[in-house]
Amino acid sequence: MSQKARPTSIVAGLVAFLGVAACAGFLFTQNPRMTAQRVKDYANSINFSSLSPDDRARAIRDLADKVNSLSLEERRRWRMDGSWRIWFEEMTEEEKATFIDATLPVGVTQIINEFENLPGDKRRRTIDDAMKQLRDTHKLPMKEPGQDVDAYGTNGPPQMSADLEKRVLAIGLRTYYRESSPQTKAELAPLLEELQHQMQGTAKLN
Repeated sequence: MSQKARPTSIVAGLVAFLGVAACAGFLFTQNPRMTAQRVKDYANSINFSSLSPDDRARAIRDLADKVNSLSLEERRRWRMDGSWRIWFEEMTEEEKATFIDATLPVGVTQIINEFENLPGDKRRRTIDDAMKQLRDTHKLPMKEPGQDVDAYGTNGPPQMSADLEKRVLAIGLRTYYRESSPQTKAELAPLLEELQHQMQGTAKLN
């Protein structure tokens, strides 16, 4: 390469690099990190009950995509906030099932199977740890200004219930989940997510 051509190629390369960097920066600003608040804002911006069937299906897919983009901590915040109930309660049973299937963590079936294969005392210890984490997380201040009760209502969410823990241990998580309604699966989802987190953490330590 000639001495005259070399500076030209360097400049061209620098221009190309700056162009790619600028494009990446633009895309980053257009796709900021997904948060529980952004998911809530999206849900609140749409009158779900007024949508046509096709638009409802599209909106459910969009909401599921946003939920799946949340980190574990942000997903916890989103669930505890309770704004998801506004749409969920207006969904048909088929729509609820579709939404639950779309937003369950990847590999949740494997986690259920692994949990069922644990010895009885290990299952109890694992679920105790998961329930404790959920109860501790539930103590975070997630109430709206002026709201008298938390977003789950006065009865509290099933995943915080000691009765749920007993049923899961007695019946078996696989059977209990398989026979549950979409509504119960929605309430059970945080426990499944926490079990996955607990069991994956234990696997890394081992």
